[in-house]
Amino acid sequence: MLSETKSKLVDYLESRKEDILNEWSKKIIISTNDPFADQIRLNGESMFILIQNIVSADEYDLDEHLQKLATRIATERVQANINIGDFVFNVSMGRSIVYQQLTESGQEWDDLQKTINMINYCFDKFLYFAVSAYTDVKNKIIEEKTQFIDSTHKDRLTLLGQMTSSFVHEFRNPLTSVQGFIQLIKSENPEMKYLDIISNELEQLNFRISQFLLLSKKELIGKEKTSFYLNKLIEEVLVFLYPSILDSKVKILKDLETDVNLFGYVDEIRQVLINIIFNAIDVICHYPSEEPIIEIKTMLIPNSFIQISISNNGPMIPKEHQKTIFEPFFTTKKLGTGLGLFVSSEIIEKHKGVLTCKSSCDQTIFSILLPLNQ
Repeated sequence: MLSETKSKLVDYLESRKEDILNEWSKKIIISTNDPFADQIRLNGESMFILIQNIVSADEYDLDEHLQKLATRIATERVQANINIGDFVFNVSMGRSIVYQQLTESGQEWDDLQKTINMINYCFDKFLYFAVSAYTDVKNKIIEEKTQFIDSTHKDRLTLLGQMTSSFVHEFRNPLTSVQGFIQLIKSENPEMKYLDIISNELEQLNFRISQFLLLSKKELIGKEKTSFYLNKLIEEVLVFLYPSILDSKVKILKDLETDVNLFGYVDEIRQVLINIIFNAIDVICHYPSEEPIIEIKTMLIPNSFIQISISNNGPMIPKEHQKTIFEPFFTTKKLGTGLGLFVSSEIIEKHKGVLTCKSSCDQTIFSILLPLNQ
């Protein structure tokens, strides 16, 4: 049986119920396009009933009821796509109005203080449950969207790989014929100028389109892994890039270990070296320094690894870009494809290695770690 004090307080709250809810409805924030706008007052009534129950009952399983109500309302707020700040404001406004009405109840302060403490607990616990549920639902939606975006991105890459693979094969057939005829003309007319330049340009073109082919295939068709020597490969790459090196007036410094033997797809490793060195040349051309330098170092690492470091003294890569330069289609060049470093990273990973980049005001270093041929 209720005590006289509790009974008066319960009766008072019941008599003021409509006034409290009406005043609260006028002061809260409701979005014009909220699909649950008609439900908001009903939610307020549910909260008011809980307040009445904790005032009237000595024992009441408050947390369980609060959590159910808070979870349902939080889910509605997420679906309505409202600001969580608006929701917290509305709840706090309800608390303030209840306080104001209680101070006009005529109850003794000691009895009123106990009631206010219980109501405070009710509102605080409700907000805790509601905000936690709101955050959980939001995070789940974000996670689902992220998974969808990742899946869509992979599908696009797969489709692009299939398209480019078809294009590359169609393009390579006439390119191979042209290269063959150039060699034939060179053998018949050794005095003819510019044939070496044409041949070199065709080789670079063939190299460029190979990048697209690697988007769709992890292994090269018709190719097998072979053993090859690293220093010899580096020299071949520098000869291949000699026209670009000469044109950019860049100085190449080499600090190479005794030649080591590697095992893998030599054409792919060659492509990685060309990508990185050519990018360095391109950067230096666009941001010339007093003495443009590209330095190539190799160093044996314990446990049978070789580290290849390719550095340049061009401008620093912005910090916000250093984490994204290996992602597909990321480029800062007007005519860049954003595939060079992505393909390079894929190749090195396929060879059980690691490709990293560090950039400072003094130099930018790309480091390749590869296992030695055992």
